[in-house]
Amino acid sequence: MSGVAIVFLILAIGVVWGGLVASAMYLRRHPEPKQYPPGATDDHREDNAPIEHDT
Repeated sequence: MSGVAIVFLILAIGVVWGGLVASAMYLRRHPEPKQYPPGATDDHREDNAPIEHDT
């Protein structure tokens, strides 16, 4: 294995595992989003929908 290959291997490992660790740390600090986009949470839209009958 050449020196360039080892450098790229270490770089790739750092990017993948570093991203995983950074993501886990971010989710640990911010477990819940402050605001959900419209339609993401149960906003009871079905309560305002027209009634459907099986006929």
